Amino acid sequence: MSDDTVVVLTALNLEYEAVRERLLSPEPYRHPRGTLFEVGTLPGGGRVALGLTGKGNQSSAVLAERAIHEFSPAALLFVGVAGALWDTPLGDVVVATHVYAYHGGTSEDDGLKARPRVWESPHGIGQTAAHVARTGAWNRRTPPDRPRPEVHQGPIAAGEIVQNSSLSREAEWIRQTYNDALAIEMEGAGVAQAGHLSGSPVAIVRGISDRADGTKATGSDRAWQPIAAANAAAFALALAEELIGQEDSPTMQEDDRGRDGGSVTNTAYGNVGVQAGHVSGSTFHVSLPSSGQESGGLADRLAALREELAREHAAGNLDEDTHKAAAAELDIADKGIEEGTVESRKTSVLALKRLRGLIGELASLAVKVGVLITEARGLS
Repeated sequence: MSDDTVVVLTALNLEYEAVRERLLSPEPYRHPRGTLFEVGTLPGGGRVALGLTGKGNQSSAVLAERAIHEFSPAALLFVGVAGALWDTPLGDVVVATHVYAYHGGTSEDDGLKARPRVWESPHGIGQTAAHVARTGAWNRRTPPDRPRPEVHQGPIAAGEIVQNSSLSREAEWIRQTYNDALAIEMEGAGVAQAGHLSGSPVAIVRGISDRADGTKATGSDRAWQPIAAANAAAFALALAEELIGQEDSPTMQEDDRGRDGGSVTNTAYGNVGVQAGHVSGSTFHVSLPSSGQESGGLADRLAALREELAREHAAGNLDEDTHKAAAAELDIADKGIEEGTVESRKTSVLALKRLRGLIGELASLAVKVGVLITEARGLS
């Protein structure tokens, strides 16, 4: 995973341009299969790989998977416009907490019964989005003749057709079955599925351009689309900067300073155990094993992790697709550790990061993968 890169995808050229104009020095990047991305820099640092998917969940899923594989990003953001299902003001931004693939169902004699698929947004992205929304810095460029847009976090419904009626049978069914959804669109379900299978955090960011009530393609819609796209792009890139900045943000577990801010040097010879509430004025020297010993130990722990994943799968805590994807990432990590080159170890770290994203719901295993990532990074 590239900690300084975020992928941003859009369905429409209007949305693409709203993101592109906020990037510094975007340059073309052509995928071997012909997909053309542009890679630019954020004003606050970090890179954005920008791509155009076209309309629909299927094409968006394919290109999201392609972008994740190509760039191994810190996160993937899908950015664009959407219709409001309730009374969300035009121009406001909706960030998905859940994505409903609402066209799943079964047709029976007494009507259509919902069988949706649902993807929940990663906890960390949701927390970061709420923080960016609270600070309000992202919307300071709003023209003075318009009210500043607000951010709403809630479910988004993603289907396969353009919804442009508040009176149709389908519109009534959506409101009855998915009555907590704030917005409706056509790409989020495909992107969420691609992120789930690839182990990449995904955020769906939508600006409200219409009310899905028959006003699409009217003068009002044409006026609000660029405004909604610009607002979604502004928030998404502020979120991208924050997500990239988190990689360098200290945490309690990562802080390597002493309690008083001084440096700590520990060195030992042989097998030494130290347990203390406070150590001051002392130096410990620790002789570390050779990199070959470290690699061997890491390979053993990867094998143990593979067995734990198999047990979780057998117990029904890990679905078949996720288990297969996790096993594939472990294969990549194993191979990189075995080869032992600098580049192959980087590949191992990326694979382990993707693995951690895949099994994020299994908290204890995700923590173990985090430890393995640290160890793999430390191999010389």
